Amino acid sequence: MNLHAIRAIYLFEMARTWRTLLQSIASPVISTSLYFVVFGSAIGSRMVEIDGISYGAFIIPGLIMLMLLNESISNASFGIYMPRFSGTIYEVLSAPVSYVEIVTGYVGAAASKSIILGLLILATARLFVDFHIAHPVWMVAFLVLTAVTFSLFGFIIGVWADGFEKLQIIPMMIVTPLTFLGGTFYSINMLPPVWQTITLFNPVVYLISGFRWSFYGVADVNVGLSLGMTVLFMVLCVGVIHWIFKTGYRLKN
Repeated sequence: MNLHAIRAIYLFEMARTWRTLLQSIASPVISTSLYFVVFGSAIGSRMVEIDGISYGAFIIPGLIMLMLLNESISNASFGIYMPRFSGTIYEVLSAPVSYVEIVTGYVGAAASKSIILGLLILATARLFVDFHIAHPVWMVAFLVLTAVTFSLFGFIIGVWADGFEKLQIIPMMIVTPLTFLGGTFYSINMLPPVWQTITLFNPVVYLISGFRWSFYGVADVNVGLSLGMTVLFMVLCVGVIHWIFKTGYRLKN
């Protein structure tokens, strides 16, 4: 394992974050804080509790997951797309570095940014809503696992995209709607039986449910199933990335 190569890619990607703090850190934190102000403080104070949890506290895991998914995908996709766009990807591919080390550097940096943002938003939420974390170790585990998994997914999007506009298609048109419909602002148990069944086909439900369980000990679906679905998606992403480097799909042409 070439740790020097991983460190070089990782630090290069992280340096881009520090150069654009307003866009990379401040903007997501402020945007999510507005949700806490509107839904947590203003609307939440007028709503009944859900599963014995105040509405403002109930939506915290969903909002963090909403940010985490979008930022993980965006950071990883942009990170690998820019070398392709500028042509510097050929220097990386010709270097004595394996694809595992390349992916580890890019995905590790993207996941680190998302985890930092998630923790910042968690700290910011404390300013607006009182909440507790019943299983802090599992909370961190779900946070890290989700960030890594969707950074892998973002890496795939960055390789697939052949223009800047395509980098935003999947996060904006697919991931964000699925997150809003996946129990961010409500429990799926509040839906009619038919819609509860339909909602179970939404993979984001399992992510939000597992993450919410780590906070309050309540979940819409089995926690083991949530963990299993996340690991399964991560394995699928790893398989696709292996195929990309094996075939050179959109990397060597």
